[in-house]
Amino acid sequence: MRNETLKLSILVGVVVGTLCSVTTARAAEPDWKAVEQALGKRGELQAGDVFRIGMPRTDLSVTVKGVPVKAGFALGSYAAFKQMGDQAMVMGDLVLLDQEIPAVMSGLFSGGLEVTAVHNHLNEMSPRVMYMHYEGHGDAVRLASALRHALSVSATPLGGPLPPPATGAPTIDTKQIEQALGRSGRDLGAGVFQVTVPRAETITENGMPLLPAMGVVTVLNFQAVPGDKAAITGDFVLTDKEVDPVARTLRQHGIDVTAIHNHGLLDMPRLFYMHFWAVDVPAKLAQGLKAALDQTNSQR
Repeated sequence: MRNETLKLSILVGVVVGTLCSVTTARAAEPDWKAVEQALGKRGELQAGDVFRIGMPRTDLSVTVKGVPVKAGFALGSYAAFKQMGDQAMVMGDLVLLDQEIPAVMSGLFSGGLEVTAVHNHLNEMSPRVMYMHYEGHGDAVRLASALRHALSVSATPLGGPLPPPATGAPTIDTKQIEQALGRSGRDLGAGVFQVTVPRAETITENGMPLLPAMGVVTVLNFQAVPGDKAAITGDFVLTDKEVDPVARTLRQHGIDVTAIHNHGLLDMPRLFYMHFWAVDVPAKLAQGLKAALDQTNSQR
């Protein structure tokens, strides 16, 4: 009897081990190279195992209040993939001309993706540019293929390398910016400098964490302009009680608030995104942004 019990225990162990192996295999990371091939752009694995692919609108020549803006400064479409169990989640933002919006939206819907927001980020843009936020769940390669199909009706550059950065562009004193903000940033090239600031609390959707690399992060972009000045744009990620204090603070420092809206639908806590614009001395702009950050529950 004891031998039979031992045999049964071994058999159960083998079965459980096999099931665990199957489960592990199903939850394995997707083939990110295949995702890149499906979408037509290279990506990068970022913090939290988020695979992010940038699709900047380098085909567009856009000005804001007469200031030419770089693609990495204000025209950055992207897709952020995160494997969650046996399926992937993708979310991101698409930079589109007015006439591109209807067909791209229909393409996203036909590919099984959801549109969560369509809105402006900045004012007095020429040509006018809008931003479409989207989300999808399923196989990562299938999601990438569906996204590429939707974007095929736009002029978003896909399937080729990025153009080389422009030479002779104005430079920016990044040390002054970092000192004023009390945070480090990164050089995006072409005179564009970026500082990102995560929220302090955990952000979730249907119980799953939404990570900074997925776009749930305050972004402060600086672009050098002639005359030793900089243009700034980006967005603050805010809870409802922070919206008014941050807007008031930005205006007190001469920074325009250009949009306030949602990006997602089921985020917890409920988040709002505040976009901004100003042109001035970089250190002065950074001081205003720092004062606004102080009104938020951001990581220190």
